[in-house]
Amino acid sequence: MADPKGFLTTPRETACTRPVAERLRDWNEVYVPGSLLPIISKQAGRCMDCGIPFCHNGCPLGNLIPEWNDFAYREDWTAASERLHATNNFPEFTGRLCPAPCESACVLGINQPAVTIKNVEVSIIDKAWDNGDVTPQAPERLSGKTAAVIGSGPAGLAAAQQLTRAGHTVVVYERADRIGGLLRYGIPEFKMEKVHINRRIEQMRAEGTKFRTGVEVGRDVTATDLRKRFDAVVIAAGATVSRDLPVPGRDLKGIHFAMEYLPLANKVQEGDFMAPPITAEGKHVVVIGGGDTGADCVGTAHRQGAASVTQLEIMPRPSEDRPAGQPWPTFPMLYKVTSAHEEGGERIYSVSTTHFEGDEDGNVQALHLVEVAFEDGKLVQKPGTERVLPAQLVTLAMGFTGTDQENGLTAQFGLAMDARGNIERDASYATNVDGVFVAGDAGRGQSLIVWAIAEGRSAARGVDRFLTGTSALPYPVKPTDRSITV
Repeated sequence: MADPKGFLTTPRETACTRPVAERLRDWNEVYVPGSLLPIISKQAGRCMDCGIPFCHNGCPLGNLIPEWNDFAYREDWTAASERLHATNNFPEFTGRLCPAPCESACVLGINQPAVTIKNVEVSIIDKAWDNGDVTPQAPERLSGKTAAVIGSGPAGLAAAQQLTRAGHTVVVYERADRIGGLLRYGIPEFKMEKVHINRRIEQMRAEGTKFRTGVEVGRDVTATDLRKRFDAVVIAAGATVSRDLPVPGRDLKGIHFAMEYLPLANKVQEGDFMAPPITAEGKHVVVIGGGDTGADCVGTAHRQGAASVTQLEIMPRPSEDRPAGQPWPTFPMLYKVTSAHEEGGERIYSVSTTHFEGDEDGNVQALHLVEVAFEDGKLVQKPGTERVLPAQLVTLAMGFTGTDQENGLTAQFGLAMDARGNIERDASYATNVDGVFVAGDAGRGQSLIVWAIAEGRSAARGVDRFLTGTSALPYPVKPTDRSITV
């Protein structure tokens, strides 16, 4: 145990965010650089090294949290990094983006603020990069087997790195112009600067992984081509079909899916545009959807100089305390105030959009909504509660409904699909097609980054066994485990 009295004597402290007025003028990460360094060892010392560490169960990766907390408390950053990487390929991603279900399962959280596991994690990996502890791990020998990975999000990258380190020749195909999937173009720079992706890609290249950008499997390359060229295929293409809002006025100009809006803002930061083709500057912005993607739209609109930002959510406002029906150590649905919400705007709960109103040129000008409530399990409108909001830009951030089937990928492979629009797989992540596997949101449905990495690692084990008959790669999760999802 790190500090036997740490949980009694040390209060919880988290990373400091920069002042709102300062961070709205740039796209850098919102946290004060170095703010964790003076406090993180003591924060790690709050870990009680429980006899049954429920944080392991809360984390889909099975991270060895008490172990690396102990090393962080003792400031043995090299050992902490080794323990962290034992279960997680990309802790700098999860340390910034994961909602930390491990903290919800922390035993200390029963009656005190939980250990700042996420802050400790990101401190360890940032230290590891600074100290040169993150180096390429090329395989000692090659297997002579080849694998293609379709998609370069967290699931695809995790699968590719594991398979490369197992000695297989791996090629990652990405239809966008840069590697990273939604990490690259869906996550705003102020949540995770893309330098963290770039240096992981360089590590993977040095290990032997090959990358092909601007190649869409199903259109630019057929499934038949891939199956001829590779011994195995991993589909990690994500659940990229955005949920639409089929109400009158949906076809007006100025209404966009979040994944049409956010990538353009990121492309400005990559230097592709001087200004985004879709911008919130000077406009009244309405974001439909109360989740993390909606919050990303809110923060982006603030930085682009929106006249106002309003976020709508059809569900009631969550409780600020753990609901009785979501007891410890489950992952509760709580009211969250993200950094984007700290920066301004209004959040409206229990409302539904009835229609959009446009001007004579076909541009959206207003959004009509009504309050809703659940009665006998059904969502009903409340008469007399209609309202009109000014809206010159509307972003739809209501989640995703499954993997893309329009590009021919699933049809060309002949993949079986489930009722939710996801690719079916068995306990080894294998599809109904011999040698074809699926990992991440493409098989699971929209979920968390930590699940994507865990599934990528698990699918890699299934592929390794398929190629060689055995595997020493870890198997963090089974595809039937849905204990934590969104």
